This record gives sequence, C-alpha cells and structure tokens, in this order.
Amino acid sequence: MKLFVAAAALGLAALAFNGATHRVKPTGVGTDPGGVLATTKPTPKKGDRLAAFSAGCFWGVEGWFRKVPGVVATTVGYTGGHTENPTYEDVCSHTTGHAETVLVEFDPKKVSYERLLEIFWSIHDPMQVGGQGPDIGDSYRSAVWTYGDDELAAAKRSLAAQEKAEGATFTTTVKPAAPFWVAEGYHQQYAKKTGHDACPSPRRPVNLTGG
Repeated sequence: MKLFVAAAALGLAALAFNGATHRVKPTGVGTDPGGVLATTKPTPKKGDRLAAFSAGCFWGVEGWFRKVPGVVATTVGYTGGHTENPTYEDVCSHTTGHAETVLVEFDPKKVSYERLLEIFWSIHDPMQVGGQGPDIGDSYRSAVWTYGDDELAAAKRSLAAQEKAEGATFTTTVKPAAPFWVAEGYHQQYAKKTGHDACPSPRRPVNLTGG
C-alpha cells in the first residue's frame, strides 16, 4: 500500500523507498539528524529502533519524548483506525478509530525500550476512561503499539507490573503496530515551536535518563 504525502498540504517533503515507505524531512519544525518517519511501514536508520505511544494529545506527549537522551527522532500521527490517510478533522470526529500517536525512533545503545515505557506510564493517566485529561474521546486513548515480538512481550510485562504495583486496572491497550499516518505539518514538534511546556502534566515525577 502506498502512502502519498501531499507536500503542499502538509508542509513536508517526502522521499519514497520501495514504494511503501517515506522518510520525510520537516520544514520549519526542527532538524532531527534522522529526519522524521512518516509512513505506513516506518523504517528506522540502521541500528535504531522504533516505538509508538498514544497517551492523549500528541503535542505534549511528543514534547516529553523529545527530551529523552537517546531518542533520535519523533513524529506525530494517527494509528489504530480503519480508514486510510486520515486528516486531523477526520480523527477528531471520533469516527475513524485512530489514536493520536507519537512515533519514536531511538538508539537502543543509549536508551532502552523499557525506559521509554516507564516514561510513558509517568506522563499520563492510564486509568482514565474515555480520554486523557480534558481531552475526551477514543482518539486520546492510552495505547502502546509495538514493533516486533520482543517489544510486544516487554510492553505486556510492563503493563502487568504497573497494574500490580498500583492495584488498579489500566485502560491501556498493547497491540502490534498498525499503519501509521503522519499528521499535518503544523502538529509536528508543536510544543517546541510554540514554546508550550510538555503536556499533559505528568502524574508522577518523570525520570528521563534512568538510574
């Protein structure tokens, strides 16, 4: 399945690889050395890995993950739905099934997947039903989208450990990654561009570096 990115509409320049994957360089939204991944089938740089998290409004979630040493690149987009190439307006209608999601490219030599999961649990409320903070609707749900069996197993273990530690049932779903659709250009690195602090407010102290 090909994903055609309209550069005029999104403010992004796309380069196709094998007709299915696009690595896009953002314009006016920062200079990640690895670029930003915006694809139905994302492909990281050699040696890097991918992770994807839904935890409410993707502006603030991306802001948190961009602070993590070892994170190479991020992009925000939509995943987990049943329509192709959705727009922000489509997703906000809560009729497409997509969740606002942050795709994270990271260097596993500098930050572990388990550390990214710990940050994910800290920056949002995985027990909230039907949204996150003031943002209500399925597009703001809590979810982990995994790349490979190792991530799937690690995410399930982490979820079980968190629920046991807190004596609560989380609303978070853990599923293999679905096609990822890049969000419009103005959403990319929104917190950085506007000077807004990362939101949502973390529910507990966030340890970005581990240790």
